[in-house]
Amino acid sequence: MSDVQIIQQKIHEIRGQRVILDFDLAELYQVTTGNLNKAVKRNNRRFPPDFMFQLTKDEFDELKNNLIFQFGISRWGGTRKLPHAFTEQGVAMLSGILNSTIAIDMNIAIMRAFVAIRRMAT
Repeated sequence: MSDVQIIQQKIHEIRGQRVILDFDLAELYQVTTGNLNKAVKRNNRRFPPDFMFQLTKDEFDELKNNLIFQFGISRWGGTRKLPHAFTEQGVAMLSGILNSTIAIDMNIAIMRAFVAIRRMAT
């Protein structure tokens, strides 16, 4: 499976927007979720609500239930904080604060995945 296909599986529609959750981004960037969120917090002016938002408990529960039903498993059981959801613009903004080679390469792949999903929808 290609990087773009793997990433496409991590893109969800929440509040009418296509988003990737913070823990999925952290996995892709090979950093901890805590470190990703710390970097975002240090640069919070770069992430207005249309770039990033925190899921409500109901949204997160619904997402978990839908994916457990769809795939039969979930690795999200022990989440202590509600995840943040990043829109395509939020992911693009992450490229400015995460400057590792892995993050840059992964950001390019993520942008390609969003474009591929847009093309499939039309």
